[in-house]
Amino acid sequence: MLELHDSSLSYISGSSAIPLIGLTVGDLIDSVAETFPDHDALISRHQGIRYSYRALRDECNRFAAGLLALGIQKGDRIGIWSPNHAEWVIAQFATPKIGAILVNINPAYRLRELEHALRQSGCSALIAGPPFKTSNYAAILRELCPEMDT
Repeated sequence: MLELHDSSLSYISGSSAIPLIGLTVGDLIDSVAETFPDHDALISRHQGIRYSYRALRDECNRFAAGLLALGIQKGDRIGIWSPNHAEWVIAQFATPKIGAILVNINPAYRLRELEHALRQSGCSALIAGPPFKTSNYAAILRELCPEMDT
């Protein structure tokens, strides 16, 4: 009998009328971009941004290439510390394209909470959002890691 807590499995599949897709997240965005290239995929009204599936796929591919150029490798953990922005969605699709793991960090975290989250998660890089409400992410990062400016 299959145990529900069996940690050797990545998922458990039982009987269902709808089969699993069998695609990676990267494959899925590529497939949808081929099927519905000009349909709206992402609209961020507060940023004034609208992406079709083709444009979103292309932006994700550029972002993934940028991560590789920075030396990010398969299995690396990449933190994202940002409120909801279009870039968050792009990171969500781009990181698995290169086999990296996206670690969501609460955008309300302050210095000590961020430091703890980064230490616990083993992130090798961090994507930080622009200032939002009372959170100036760059300023908090500079306080945590002053060598960023050198």
